[in-house]
Order: sequence, then C-alpha cells, then structure tokens
Amino acid sequence: MNIRNEDIKELISEIPAGHRHIRTTIVLQDGTEMTFYEATIASLVRAYISIKTHPTQSRMVLAGAKIDERKDGYAEWQLLESPPGL
Repeated sequence: MNIRNEDIKELISEIPAGHRHIRTTIVLQDGTEMTFYEATIASLVRAYISIKTHPTQSRMVLAGAKIDERKDGYAEWQLLESPPGL
C-alpha cells in the first residue's frame, strides 16, 4: 500500500485523555483510519532520519522483537534494527 499526501484527509497526533503517550491517527479520504502508537512513529522517524542524514545509507530494516530485559517504562515489543539482508 502506498499512501500519498492527497490520499490523506487528516493526520491527528494527540495524547488521549488518561494516557501518557502520543497516538497518531491517519484518516484516509475513503474513511479508513490507522492509529499508530508513539513507539511506532518514533521508530519510523528514527529510520527516516538515519537514512536522510547518513552519507551512504539508503535502507534500514526494523524488525519486531520481544524484549524480556528492558529499561523501566519500555514496552515488551520493540522495533529493532535488523542486520543487512534480513
């Protein structure tokens, strides 16, 4: 699926009542809504900035992984950088 700017009716970023983290919802022209958690958007931004600012890097793959030992407050499921070729 490719989503172009003209396919988007609105993009809403907010901290919902009773929550601590940002949710971002993309509403498409056809009414389809996709809501992303803060960690997902942060991973996307991290990949974007890494590629955009690196002199030779043109690709980054982040793969979902369950992390048993993690920092306090971090989610069990994380998107981690994968080795090249995976």
